[in-house]
Amino acid sequence: MVTFGCRLNAFESEVIAREAEGAGLTDTIVINSCAVTNEAVAQARQSIRRLKRERPSSRIVVTGCAAQTQAEMFADMAEVDRVLGNDDKMRGEAWRDARAAFDLGSHEKIAVSDIMSVRAMAPHLVDGFQNGLPRVFVQVQNGCDHRCTFCIIPYGRGNSRSVPMGAVVEQVRALVACGHAEIVLTGVDLTSYGADLPGAPKLGQLTKQILRHVPELKRLRISSVDSIEVDRDLLDVIADDERLMPHLHLSLQSGDDLVLKRMKRRHSRKDAIDFCAQLRRLRPDIALGADIIAGFPTETEEMFARSIDLVEECDLTFLHVFPYSPRPGTPAARMPQVNGLAIKERAKRLRAAAEAALQKRLASEIGATREVLIESATQGRTEHFVPVAISGEAPGAVRRLTISGIDGARLTV
Repeated sequence: MVTFGCRLNAFESEVIAREAEGAGLTDTIVINSCAVTNEAVAQARQSIRRLKRERPSSRIVVTGCAAQTQAEMFADMAEVDRVLGNDDKMRGEAWRDARAAFDLGSHEKIAVSDIMSVRAMAPHLVDGFQNGLPRVFVQVQNGCDHRCTFCIIPYGRGNSRSVPMGAVVEQVRALVACGHAEIVLTGVDLTSYGADLPGAPKLGQLTKQILRHVPELKRLRISSVDSIEVDRDLLDVIADDERLMPHLHLSLQSGDDLVLKRMKRRHSRKDAIDFCAQLRRLRPDIALGADIIAGFPTETEEMFARSIDLVEECDLTFLHVFPYSPRPGTPAARMPQVNGLAIKERAKRLRAAAEAALQKRLASEIGATREVLIESATQGRTEHFVPVAISGEAPGAVRRLTISGIDGARLTV
């Protein structure tokens, strides 16, 4: 199993591994791909070629967002035996069909259904993760109803749909019972959670239900959120419950209002700054991360400078920097493009700003006492998701440690 891309893929890979094994597939490599950038697709193709060279007798099945949006391209690769759609990959029947096709020597490669016709999510109970890490992901939502002009993901994931609250609580309880100390709620458009469910519960209500009904859960974390959709209940939990970690990742994308409008985002620069200020009033020590795109079509130097400035104005600690790459079929791909060298240079400057922001946060942690989740024999993470170099600790424990210094991009104790 080889997983690319987001936390949602990480969760789904656990389901895929179980379903493929249950279907009796042996000597088969599954590539769970990502389509968010051209580079992500290229990495999947490179991995397929490398794995086939290393294991020439193994079958290769490609699934995930890139398989959904570019099925023919993967099917044309001689190394690929099967291309499975993004909804299909979660169904045991699809893996049994794959095995039957292999057994019969069928040359039909593509098994990709219409993702836009999918209207509901079937809960998948995962009682443990193969990697054994103390932090694990729980899928609560999939798909997206918005159409940002740069984004191909709705066409790989379909429309927004949610897992019922009771099933989410059951999943969290099962993972905690297996010894996982930290749960991360994940989805494609997480803050749209519940709009398709009876009563239209929101993410804040789901979060409250998890914390109320799974009291043994030590740490709950939320992955990427859209600030414009954050509800009052979620803000209340951020302010009042210490088991919800003081760390949020925001889908900001740009700091310039005209670029945001051309991206078809629903927030303004002021909205982003005001939201971050509100979070700090509620939880003064909160650490914030963000996605920012460098070199979106029509972006000028002045527009880009506003994205650089946003790092400081929102006091961001963690940045995911995406050099813009046109995705086939998206409106932004038809807009006037920024020169490729300029995109790379802007991404480099944005990463330098991100590094400076991270070092500023690391320096501010010296002398603080933090609750550190031990991830491995050499690393843990604070409540704020800041990495800590450690040694001699048992993975899975949460230890109260005093920060003494900095080692590169990590804290030391």
